[in-house]
Amino acid sequence: MNNSQSNVNHEPLLQVKGLETAFSIEGKDHNAVDGVSFNVEKGKIVGIVGESGCGKSVMSLSVMNLLPKGIGKIRNGEVLFEGRNLEGLDDKEMNKIRGKDISMIFQEPMTSLNPVFTIGYQLEEVLHNHFKLSKKEATEKVVQLLSAVGISRAERIVDEYPHQLSGGMRQRVMIAMAIACQPKLLIADEPTTALDVTVQAQILELLQDIQKKNDMAIIFITHDLGVVSETCDEVIVMYAGRIVERTDVQRLFNSPKHPYTELLMGAIPRLEEEKDMLATIDGIVPSLTKMPEVGCRFANRCPKAMKECTTVTPKLAKNEEGHEVACLLYETSRPEEEVLR
Repeated sequence: MNNSQSNVNHEPLLQVKGLETAFSIEGKDHNAVDGVSFNVEKGKIVGIVGESGCGKSVMSLSVMNLLPKGIGKIRNGEVLFEGRNLEGLDDKEMNKIRGKDISMIFQEPMTSLNPVFTIGYQLEEVLHNHFKLSKKEATEKVVQLLSAVGISRAERIVDEYPHQLSGGMRQRVMIAMAIACQPKLLIADEPTTALDVTVQAQILELLQDIQKKNDMAIIFITHDLGVVSETCDEVIVMYAGRIVERTDVQRLFNSPKHPYTELLMGAIPRLEEEKDMLATIDGIVPSLTKMPEVGCRFANRCPKAMKECTTVTPKLAKNEEGHEVACLLYETSRPEEEVLR
């Protein structure tokens, strides 16, 4: 095998390079995702964590090219899927990719499913968009999909409407819809939000089982580090539109580097500890219109902040262990001009 063939075979499934996604507010563009870069390898699960408002969901909508038209736009960067740049593709081209090669599970299944159509009709529509199937073949496939996601009375569910199902059942339907065409990449945006703990565990186990069977890559977007520890291979921590830390899941939990990550870890309830109150992080994520242009965006909430944290912007840099962090506490994160001083 020559070198060029080898490089193609080892190319990441998804490459996000310097992504900047902005929203127009009162005539001015504000970045909700600011210079984000990462790769997703085939068959791997990558967790993206952070508080609400840190840019996780906007990043996923950017990948899917589902930003609200006229308000949101990609200002800079590239989204490459199997080496093909998705940014700039028209709706017709993207519709060939969405559902078939890249699928997404949205946060709230009740608003994602159409209330006026049956479950069977909505699943069949996904299949008809990408495959030439007869009515009988599509119905049989739908029943198989519903059974595969753990719905026991699949033959009856196809004729029911979303409001007739529980939250957990609706989420299983959304998963069936997302895997209908056996995508290579699944983006799961808070797939267990608003579900009780038992159903959450079932949904997570189901996603992991499907991922292993199909050798599918997953981007798992969540604010729950407990979920990340159970499911992911690699973790990306985002804050205020930027990546502040990235490493494999074991290293992150054994040795978190960024103060924000440490505080997120400290807020996880532990069975062996008795506390009257759970730990919290003071302050809130800055709004798009009040985002600091220089310095660390976590500085005003950080217990380890130094004076220079508001004037010097840390870069995301890798240490000798391959652990990436953007924090001035670490020499590798300091811009070159700061290191030379």
